[in-house]
Amino acid sequence: MSATARVALATSDLGLAWDTDLPLMLEALRARGLDAVAAVWDAPDFDWSRCAAVVIRSTWGYERRLAEYLSWADAVQGVTRLDNPAWLVRWNTDKRYLGELAGRGVPVVPTRFIAPGEAVALPGHGQFVVKPTVSAGSRGAARYAQDHHEAAAGHIAALHAAGSTAMVQPYLTRIAEGERALVFLGGSFSHAIRKGPVLTDIGTVDNDRVPHPDLVPHLPSPAELALAEAALAAVPGSPELLHARVDIATGDDGAPVVMELELVEPNLFMGHGEHALSRFTDLVRGRAT
Repeated sequence: MSATARVALATSDLGLAWDTDLPLMLEALRARGLDAVAAVWDAPDFDWSRCAAVVIRSTWGYERRLAEYLSWADAVQGVTRLDNPAWLVRWNTDKRYLGELAGRGVPVVPTRFIAPGEAVALPGHGQFVVKPTVSAGSRGAARYAQDHHEAAAGHIAALHAAGSTAMVQPYLTRIAEGERALVFLGGSFSHAIRKGPVLTDIGTVDNDRVPHPDLVPHLPSPAELALAEAALAAVPGSPELLHARVDIATGDDGAPVVMELELVEPNLFMGHGEHALSRFTDLVRGRAT
């Protein structure tokens, strides 16, 4: 491998401004002899074919231009290595994958998907969450009480009018214990964090809310680790993932459940993993060979 092999970390204008992992990764990759650059995914003049590898890092905002984004991923994979691969990007950017995981026996938050034109059925008791299947950072999501069916139905109608499929999930009664995010690098567990609940207000769609409040390091329980590994094992095709994040919460019965499987552009919280950055760098350098 050339000492100046180029590796691009694909990002966005939002990523350049807010991705705290990005400068750490660039510095570490350059220290290992790579020509590491941050490249905005929709920049018209960037030549992806000149890269030995492209890592999707923080292409935040893609959900508003999903078709264009998926075409970009296909095009990049056509000229160089893309991690994670384009077909997996297509699968993971639509949260209907939760239904597939459940069908493979992975405990997930119970989820009902309501496509445009389908009848709207809402829970008869307890609080619940409505959000689009294509979303990031809780955009377009809101929490409702059981007497807020009219507002929730209006939320779903707005999602349908925008061409989105809606998803309805129970609001877990133990969510105040925190969501846990387990980070895997090269298929192996690296580190984990716990964060506070995000949907703290009822009946409010707030796209400016902090997506990862009150972060603290977390040591996953054996049950949490086993669940995360089972979720990754259930990904179609058993791909060799450069990075993955499994978001877990405690179900109402006390057992952990998967909330989301983040395989595209997750925040990896590198500052919370003792050896995470060196592991990531070794993996990228090896894949750029």
